[in-house]
Amino acid sequence: MFQFIMLACLFLTSCAENRNTQDFTTLTSTMAYDVKRAENNSSQSTQKEYPNLYIVKHPLIQHKLTIMRDKNTKLPAFNQLLDEISLLMSYEITRSLQLKTVNIETPVAPAKGFEFAQDIIIVPILRAGLGMAHGLNHLIPTAKVGHIGLYRDSATKKPVEYFFKLPPVTKESMVIIVDPMLATGNSSAYAIDLLVKAGVAPKNILFMALVSAPEGVRAFHARHPEVKIFTAALDEKLNDHAYIVPGLGDAGDRLFGTE
Repeated sequence: MFQFIMLACLFLTSCAENRNTQDFTTLTSTMAYDVKRAENNSSQSTQKEYPNLYIVKHPLIQHKLTIMRDKNTKLPAFNQLLDEISLLMSYEITRSLQLKTVNIETPVAPAKGFEFAQDIIIVPILRAGLGMAHGLNHLIPTAKVGHIGLYRDSATKKPVEYFFKLPPVTKESMVIIVDPMLATGNSSAYAIDLLVKAGVAPKNILFMALVSAPEGVRAFHARHPEVKIFTAALDEKLNDHAYIVPGLGDAGDRLFGTE
């Protein structure tokens, strides 16, 4: 019920913005991704330094993120908040999804409607990405799900692959890759390397994170400038242990209650 209430609020806000300027025909003919509209709802960072970064600054997201950052927030609340923020961010990130017209029968008469024109695949980076994938799956229950297992070598800070499995993909598939933390950018960029090798077009990949570090965003953009990053926060920096500052600690440990 909570998820439906949030989506209803977001939908009504979006409708209000368009009510005075667009009729139904115009609205349905412009369902493809509109960069200017996305920038109005997300705050795009400095174009020159972070040209592919979109910070989603919805008040609900920022409020819930603050609670997640608090070291006193316990496991059940942390998990629920991550799920809720993921669902809220999904509304913004899915503006890029393409639609096609279909003919249907309502109980009253024939009608034209819309369905996704592309396969949608959600790919969490294990293990913390699982917490964000759940919110996306609530919103798009027809999406297929892949998994990328990576861990960061404590000495080199480089990603080490231990699992990779995708459903069938084509160059037209839309892939949303999720990981709560974009820290060094090495793991996320490596994950996208795997997707591209599997046949996914870079322009059809979206990356969703909860908290990002400037160093990671720059490294990510250097390797994959076509891939857009959506995040709830761009934090100050990385510390000597490659943790985001102020961050929220180890998202995986807080999500699963490990150390």
